[in-house]
Amino acid sequence: MGRIETFLGGYSENFAVALAAWPFFSFTLTLPILAYLYHRDGRLRLTSVVTVYLAVLYMLGLGCFTLYPLPSGNEGLGITYGIPWQLNPLAFVGDIAKDGIHAVLQILFNVVFFVPLGFIAGRFLRMGLVKSALLGLAVSLAIEAAQGTGLFGIYSYSFRTADVDDLIWNTSGAIVGWLAASWFARVLPPGALAEEDEVTASPSFLRRFVAFWLDMTLVGVATMVLCAIISFVVWSVSELAWLANSEAFKDSWMFWVSGVLFVVVEGVVPFVRKGQTPGGSFVRMTCETRERTGWHRVAFFVLRLIVLGLALPYFPLAVPLLLIFYAIKRCMPYDLI
Repeated sequence: MGRIETFLGGYSENFAVALAAWPFFSFTLTLPILAYLYHRDGRLRLTSVVTVYLAVLYMLGLGCFTLYPLPSGNEGLGITYGIPWQLNPLAFVGDIAKDGIHAVLQILFNVVFFVPLGFIAGRFLRMGLVKSALLGLAVSLAIEAAQGTGLFGIYSYSFRTADVDDLIWNTSGAIVGWLAASWFARVLPPGALAEEDEVTASPSFLRRFVAFWLDMTLVGVATMVLCAIISFVVWSVSELAWLANSEAFKDSWMFWVSGVLFVVVEGVVPFVRKGQTPGGSFVRMTCETRERTGWHRVAFFVLRLIVLGLALPYFPLAVPLLLIFYAIKRCMPYDLI
């Protein structure tokens, strides 16, 4: 028992690093996570939310346990010399003969540490056995490659042993995790997924916010791409090369391009797609809470563009104001039309 405690004690600092990083990564990934859950389930389930954030902690732990601590100083592993790859799949036999219980614990650790990944793949991602095993193999291969290449070239040499046996034991752990998820599903079946054409006409404020974030991400990326193309075309014309280097030109084009894309994404697209913006379509919602026709419908979309357009430059103030309005009226201002 003392050997086990000593073995696990060597990883306490790694776990502390993962816990410290967890709030930051959880906050950063919140909107993508919510978007995925709305798309997959059609709603937010407490169990799904908790599972995802625990999965974030697990993946952080996986990275910290296998890659931390990183090389430091002026010499040592990864700085002035490295560790050769271990490519003999039967090397564990010699390790057990040499190190005894310590080698066995290392093997068990490699298996157990990937069991949650297999469970997540089978239970939460709804993957089959083969796909779950391949996921375990791919994640393990990425870790071993990072260890054996000095974190993909960041360090001059490898700072941990890239071991082919780890691939075997890690993949085995993922398979065990999938089998556990399969057994657990018989006791407690997972919740139903959203239907193919499931769309809600009464979205919550949170779902609207996530959809708007997705739309603005699309607008931002498309703006950068289009402005880069425009700048390249202008720069390619020798007579207009001076214009391409003008900051006023760049700012002007970005403003007008982003403005046009905003109107298209938040106005034109939902107008012709029954109230579904690209982001709204992904999270399975329509902004049209009831049927409108003719000029009544046009006025709804015009007011919606005005409200959202004004909200963008005053975002920190607009969000709480709109949230208060929604809490009182259970709708957005433009829904009153």
